[in-house]
Amino acid sequence: MAKGRKNSLYTGISEELSALMRTGWADTERHDLVLDEQAPYAARRRAALSARFPGERLVIPSGNLKVRSNDDTYPFRPYTGYVHMTGDQARDGALVLEPRADGGHDAYCYQLPRDGRDDDEFWTGATAELWMGRRRSLAESARVLGLACRDVRTAAHDLAASAASAVPTRIVRGVDPALEAAVSTDEERDEELEEALSDLRLVKDAWELAEMRKAVDSTVRGFTDAIGELSRAVATSERWIEGTFFRRARLEGNAVGYGSICAAGDHATIMHWMDNDGPVRPGELLLLDAGVETRALYTADVTRTLPISGTFTPVQRTVYEAVYEAQEAGMAAVKPGAAYRDFHEACQRYLAARLVEWGFIEGPAERAYELGLQRRFTMAGTGHMLGLDVHDCARARNTEYVDGVLEPGMVLTVEPGLYFQPDDLTVPEEWRGIGVRIEDDLVVTADGHENLSADLPRSADDVEAWMARVAG
Repeated sequence: MAKGRKNSLYTGISEELSALMRTGWADTERHDLVLDEQAPYAARRRAALSARFPGERLVIPSGNLKVRSNDDTYPFRPYTGYVHMTGDQARDGALVLEPRADGGHDAYCYQLPRDGRDDDEFWTGATAELWMGRRRSLAESARVLGLACRDVRTAAHDLAASAASAVPTRIVRGVDPALEAAVSTDEERDEELEEALSDLRLVKDAWELAEMRKAVDSTVRGFTDAIGELSRAVATSERWIEGTFFRRARLEGNAVGYGSICAAGDHATIMHWMDNDGPVRPGELLLLDAGVETRALYTADVTRTLPISGTFTPVQRTVYEAVYEAQEAGMAAVKPGAAYRDFHEACQRYLAARLVEWGFIEGPAERAYELGLQRRFTMAGTGHMLGLDVHDCARARNTEYVDGVLEPGMVLTVEPGLYFQPDDLTVPEEWRGIGVRIEDDLVVTADGHENLSADLPRSADDVEAWMARVAG
């Protein structure tokens, strides 16, 4: 609650109340905290970042609260690069890598310390713990993170003073305006820091892969929950599906990793339908694209397209099986040493050939693919990197990502789709309003790949059998 809020029911604080509030509090410092299991991995990530920028000061803010309405804020989620380099989720903080003479760096975290009880800030201030909840003390954070921790309220002053030195500084822009204003940096060089932070997330370490498995396993249970309550969605709307999946995400993780797409009927033809307020009607399809984000903020991203009545119509099955076969072709291309683009091209070539076969685009198939004619119905790319962000590593260099080569430890989605818009006069009427996407989360292994979401049925027959079993 912001201090001095207009229209407050209280006009001031009496000396007696202030004195009362400052006394009678127990010492709640925690001495039982131990080093977080992610800390050694985060230390190795910082070492890799340090090696890229010898002799330079690096500033990676965690971010601040964002206003939703008046003095109400959105749930806080820290900047992804900060989480990856620290394992921490504190707001109003920053990781600083200070260069040493030997070319390495000393790392420390600026964080908001616990409130003292010697003034009124702890119960009236904008960050008051009695309003916002207990924070870790700096000593507690140091034990958990394995990093020296400093008071963030001195950060802007410290960084401004450091700017007078000859040490070049880089900061991630657009995360913390106050810290950004305290340093003098070059925008292009700052972009290189953000690129490096994305590059370093391309290959997941063992700890991250375990988190990805957790995220996917919870997501599988969330999909099963949604199918189990499909009859209640038919009686209400897409929002029942959204709420059902969200309940699982909050129970087992932090939240959903992105806005769930619960698209029934012709809403399935809208790539990012997130209003989720439409009817759920038997005889139509439900496209459910959702992922659980773990408490360490790693997310799954899975899509299944389901016949609401439990059985595909002949046209729905034709479209579904084409997308399934395209995904099979794409997944077969996911292996170490393959170009990142290979799985996308395999899916798109297959779908282009089917669209030519159906007479919806002009062939031959290879010409149609080279001209991109299939994109009228496939619309998007066929996958992306996955991890702390649903579209992870988005700022990585093209040479390392979209134009790069797959390596063991990379996690990505393969998600072909076909979308026949309800007003598309180039296809027969019975095809209009059908949207199908199938998406799975794959980790590249030494000899190929592993489908982390394989426990969710994919083929048309398996989907029908699964729905009969779960939806009853």
